[in-house]
Amino acid sequence: MGSSERHGGSESEARWCAVTGGRGFMARHLVAALLRSGEWRVRVTDLASTVVLGPGEMEGLLGDALRDGRAVYASVDVCNLEQLTKAFEGVDVVFHTAAADPSKNDLQLHHKVNVEGTKNVIDACRICKVKRLIHTSSCCVVFDGIHGLFDVNESLPYPDKFSDAYAQTKAEAEKLVIKANCTNGLLTCCLRPGAIFGLGDIVIPNLDRYAWMRRVTFGDGKNCEDFVYVENVVHGHLCANKTLATIEGARTSGGKAYFITNMEPMNMWDFLDTVQEELGYKRMSKIRIPTIIIKPASYLIDWAYRVVFSHFGISQPQVLTPTRIRYITLNRTYSCNKAVEELGYKPIVTLQDGLKKAVKLYIQLRNKDFSKKE
Repeated sequence: MGSSERHGGSESEARWCAVTGGRGFMARHLVAALLRSGEWRVRVTDLASTVVLGPGEMEGLLGDALRDGRAVYASVDVCNLEQLTKAFEGVDVVFHTAAADPSKNDLQLHHKVNVEGTKNVIDACRICKVKRLIHTSSCCVVFDGIHGLFDVNESLPYPDKFSDAYAQTKAEAEKLVIKANCTNGLLTCCLRPGAIFGLGDIVIPNLDRYAWMRRVTFGDGKNCEDFVYVENVVHGHLCANKTLATIEGARTSGGKAYFITNMEPMNMWDFLDTVQEELGYKRMSKIRIPTIIIKPASYLIDWAYRVVFSHFGISQPQVLTPTRIRYITLNRTYSCNKAVEELGYKPIVTLQDGLKKAVKLYIQLRNKDFSKKE
């Protein structure tokens, strides 16, 4: 959809959008897609005082865009309304991806960033007369950490008790965004991605770095997960914005939440085995650790890393946190029928192709890092 359809101007006219948490994993891919479209100039906001470009970014799309003005970086804390308001001036669309680290089960931190921060984003959108707010929520907002989920849709209510602080506060933030729809001319939509993978995730590096992870299965090994390649999550965000930009789409999708997955649910452990094969490792015989053992053990391991190993600079593999254990031992799959019907969403990259692409890019960057060190 060109700019003329949205605003009545020239199709070559690029409008401004903003991406909060714009240096995060998914957000980097979103920023790149927005710039590639030619429809948008992008304000990339994040906590760091200055933007530090990663491998390939300096000579790539983002580096070029920052130099020629198609993108600008702004140091913004979502907990600071004044900074947000300044960043959103003249912006048509805000993609709100900023959130606290899911691996840190700190309710105070998550409430401050995910809930109060989202409220500030909404307020700044209203002040700046932003037209559309696309909020990156999470599939975890319907997960209680006790019961598995199978092909659930958006009619499933929020649980009475959440699996962790991240899920609880993401649900609270989602409610705020939904409630804000059609207030002060603002249209809103929430997207709930499944387990995102791609260049910049933690799964591929951890499987490459920690040999023990390739030999262990937690739980009964039968649980399925709805993975989603990062470019499909980005595509879902663009679909949501395009939909809200039409009168009918705004009426149908404004103030709603949608699950976004690859629509190819897969056994969790088969997926990890496939990743290790793409990395060049042979499949290993598995040591199966029952849930009844790993759950209490994860709390002990979590304590050991926080209290003891942290003093020696030893970082904890995120898969071993109590929060992560809840997510990798239960079935969690979701229906995307609503997103397909109402947003026109359809995965643009298959699970297998996305996995191959993600691992290939990871290996290329890893080898570059090795050559630099040598």
